[in-house]
Amino acid sequence: MNKQTLEHMKQLRLYGMYRAFDSSLSPQSINYTNDELIAYLLQSEWDDRQNRKIERLTKAARFRYSAVMEAIDFDASRHLDKNQIQRFASCEFIKQKQNILITGSTGAGKSYMASAIGHQACSLGYKVMYYNTNKLFTMLKTSKADGSYLKQINKLEKQDLLIIDDFGLKALDAINRHSFMEIIEDRHGEHSIIIASQLPVEAWHEIIGEQTIADAILDRLVHNAHRIDIKGESMRKKMKNKD
Repeated sequence: MNKQTLEHMKQLRLYGMYRAFDSSLSPQSINYTNDELIAYLLQSEWDDRQNRKIERLTKAARFRYSAVMEAIDFDASRHLDKNQIQRFASCEFIKQKQNILITGSTGAGKSYMASAIGHQACSLGYKVMYYNTNKLFTMLKTSKADGSYLKQINKLEKQDLLIIDDFGLKALDAINRHSFMEIIEDRHGEHSIIIASQLPVEAWHEIIGEQTIADAILDRLVHNAHRIDIKGESMRKKMKNKD
């Protein structure tokens, strides 16, 4: 009877429940009441599905770093508002359709922080996509050539959180400027975006180019954005000195 029940669970893809019920048959297992066993099986299936969902979301996001909020360095030299950053763990900013703009010098930990917030969003069930700026625009240019541009833009638009890293390493050309405007326009008031850059936000206008478009993009990005400016020495240099 138990073997048949286990087989049915497997066929129904109730993998969490299958493992829990299988372990409950062990002589060393807890002696559950009927109600406790049902609750245990349901909780195990729930947990298993949630974990698999988080794994799928995290894999789909393609993060640069495997980062966690708990590992962010709040050393005084970095001038970070710990309360502000820890509040991001709730991902309320995503519910509110707000943006986060992270700036700081090379190696300051911008990418790690953006990735940590992204990982946290995945753990709460949000769809996230991480892109290096150059790779994002290269992908979009290629998609224009092969006819998949609208498909790619729609995919970006559906993400609850889009992370664009290393923004501003080089000025945008006309094609990339148009694509960037389309991305920001699609997300404005609908979904959140995190942008990490070595350059201060005040310098982005020149990087975007063409005053009218730059004004429109920055107006949509900045007006409801949380801003983080990381100070202090390079984290990579700091870790190297510890070795």
